[in-house]
Amino acid sequence: MNVLISGASVAGPALAYWLNRHGMRATIVERAEEVRPGGLAVDFRGTAMRVLDQMGILDELKKHATHSGDAAVVDADGHQIATMPGEIFAGELEVLKTDLTRILYDLTKDTTEYVFNDSIAALTQDANSVHVEFERGAPRRFDLVIGADGLHSRVRELTFGPKAQFTNPMGYAFASFCTDNYLNLEHMGMSHVSGDRSVNMFPTKDKARVLFMFPANDVPRNRAAQEEAIRAAYENVGWEAKNLVAALPTSTDFYFDELSQISMPSWSTGRVALVGDAGYCASPMSGRGTSQALLGAYVLAGELSIQDSHEKAFAEYERELRDYVAANHAMGQQARDSFGFTPSQELFDALAEADNADDSTDNVALKDY
Repeated sequence: MNVLISGASVAGPALAYWLNRHGMRATIVERAEEVRPGGLAVDFRGTAMRVLDQMGILDELKKHATHSGDAAVVDADGHQIATMPGEIFAGELEVLKTDLTRILYDLTKDTTEYVFNDSIAALTQDANSVHVEFERGAPRRFDLVIGADGLHSRVRELTFGPKAQFTNPMGYAFASFCTDNYLNLEHMGMSHVSGDRSVNMFPTKDKARVLFMFPANDVPRNRAAQEEAIRAAYENVGWEAKNLVAALPTSTDFYFDELSQISMPSWSTGRVALVGDAGYCASPMSGRGTSQALLGAYVLAGELSIQDSHEKAFAEYERELRDYVAANHAMGQQARDSFGFTPSQELFDALAEADNADDSTDNVALKDY
C-alpha cells in the first residue's frame, strides 16, 4: 500500500513510522522548506509514553527534557500566590516541539519519501486510488491520502469542506517564543494571570520559553499584526509582561495561532482520512494535542495493517479513539472556562490530582498491533 501524508509536524512522521513498520510505503508532503522549528513545549503521559517507547525514541526524548518543574504563580508585583504542580502542564515528560519534530524526522527520513516546499492542490478519488495534484510537483496516484496537516488542514478543506464547518473557536489566541533567561529561572517556571489573559515563563536549556494566552476572536495571520495584537492585549498587564512583549521583535522561533477545537462527524471519506489536529484538535488548552497525534498515528497504521480494507480500518480507527478524543475536548473546554477565576492553590491541587488518577483519560487502552 502506498500512502500520501500531508504534514511533517508530529502526526505525519509518526504515522509514516508505523506504516513503514507494518510494511506499507509512506510519502510525506510538507509546504515548508524543511521540518519547522519552534512551537510550544509538548508533554506526554500515560499511554503516549508507551507508544514513544515502542517507537524507540523515548530515551532520546528524555535527553531533551525541559525539566521545567513546578511554576510559581505570581501577582502583578511578582509576589507568589500559589504553586502550579508541573504534572498539570508538563506531564511525565516535556520537551520542546522543535526537538520532537527533529527526532521524528531523523527516525523516518531513510524509510519515508519527504517532499518539502510543496502542498496538495487537488484530490480526486476513484474506486482504486486517489489522484493528487500538487502546487509544484507533477501529479501522482496513491492508494490512500491522510491529512496530518493540523488545525488549518488543506486536506480537510479539499475533501470535507471549509474549516468553519468543523471549527469551534475558543475565543483565545496564544503565542510562544524563546528569549534570554534574565530572571535566572532554574527548574521552576513563573506564571501570571490577569483576568482572562496569562503570561508564562519557563527555563529551557540556556533560554527561557515564553507563552502568552489572551482573548482574540479575529486572529491575524501575519507576524506584524500578531505582534501588535499581543502588545494591545498586554498593555495593562503587570509582572514581566511589558519586558516580554518588548522581546518579541527579535525572537527567531515565534509561534502564534488561534485556540480552536475541530469536531467532525467522521474522520474519513472514501480513501482520505485525517489524523491529529486535522481531524480532532482539542486545542493547546487541553494539553493533549501531541498525544492525540501520536496515538492517532499508532492506531490508524495499526488498523490498516490488520483489516482487509481501508474502509474497515478507518472505521475501527475512529471507534478506538472517539471516547478518548471527546474526553480531551472536554478537558480543553474546562481549561478555557477556568480563565477569569482568581488562581488558587486548591484549584491547582485538584487539577494535579485528576491528572494522576488511575482512571485518567491518558491511560487509554489500545490494541497491540
